[in-house]
Amino acid sequence: MGLEEEIDELEEEIANTPYNKSTEAHIGRLKSKLADKKEKLEAQQSGSGGGGGYSVKQHGDATVALVGFPSVGKSTLVNALTNADSEVGAYEFTTLNVNPGMLEYRGADIQILDVPGLIEGAAGGRGGGKEVLSVVRSADLIVFVLSAFEIEQYDRLSDELYNTKIRLDQEPPAVRVTRKGKGGIDVNTSGDMDLDNDTVREILREQGFVNADVAIRGNPDVDQIVDGVLDNRVYLPSMVAVNKVDLIEPSYVDTVKEGLRERDIDPEEAVFISAHEEKGLDAFKQRMWEELGLIRVYMDKPGRGVDWDEPLVIERGATVDDALHNLGGTLDDRFRFARVTGPSAQHDDQQVGRDHVLEDEDVLRVVARR
Repeated sequence: MGLEEEIDELEEEIANTPYNKSTEAHIGRLKSKLADKKEKLEAQQSGSGGGGGYSVKQHGDATVALVGFPSVGKSTLVNALTNADSEVGAYEFTTLNVNPGMLEYRGADIQILDVPGLIEGAAGGRGGGKEVLSVVRSADLIVFVLSAFEIEQYDRLSDELYNTKIRLDQEPPAVRVTRKGKGGIDVNTSGDMDLDNDTVREILREQGFVNADVAIRGNPDVDQIVDGVLDNRVYLPSMVAVNKVDLIEPSYVDTVKEGLRERDIDPEEAVFISAHEEKGLDAFKQRMWEELGLIRVYMDKPGRGVDWDEPLVIERGATVDDALHNLGGTLDDRFRFARVTGPSAQHDDQQVGRDHVLEDEDVLRVVARR
């Protein structure tokens, strides 16, 4: 029996096994075995020349991947947002290569990737899906582009992303595994955890662990324990853009919103756009900026004043130390202190150290040794 058949059998057994406390450890073992088989199949396919991935050089302050089925309007959207020139056509598979464009927004350069339309089975290699998904994994934000008439496409898209080790809108599970010479598998948790320790041990044994210390924080489920043990998942934020709203009747809007709610998507969180008519794009850009979690810091340069045209764009929560690393050069080594004016400062020209947390639209002046 080949790996693909073994995977199918495991998925069927998992689907047919009722989940309860008595079957929990068994299901944990099956899911761990399934993950292991998928890892081996992926390695086998890569070794035989499959899934090489597209080569897209990343530029700018952040990269956003537009994910959607063929003909949902991704090419039209990226053309409306950026300086790209992606071929547009009213038929499937217009985009055959990843086409990047650059959006200048709030002083930041945001690279938008128009990737080929995904089809069901992409994670398994259909339609060049593995190559497409390899690009998606390297993005900073995933945007689901859905047709207003086919909200159910979200289900298949999210499944494909999950199957290629992309985890959306969640933090990595706090699972740390340390091998040891003897003593079996010891499980240490902080707080209450619904899973039994035996379930955790079954998952680890299936991954080849015989003696290990396992530290777990929080209350992860079986899938999150598997993810934490394998430690090769990518965790990305996402947002939903509902396209082609110019083609729907006002009475159909409630149907679209109900379709979103059925998928645990708050309609107030989704962005409704018409890429063709270029409507809703300002709201799209603002939401994208918020999801990327970027801030602008304006540098006060000695003898030249504040550079209001080209801010330093860094992630929300970044410190002065992070800013120094982004600036490069010798400032990091010569740093004495900094002065900050703006939202993060208690007063203008507040003297701060490396650990000071910056906020959007701060003005930063670095005082350095000569």
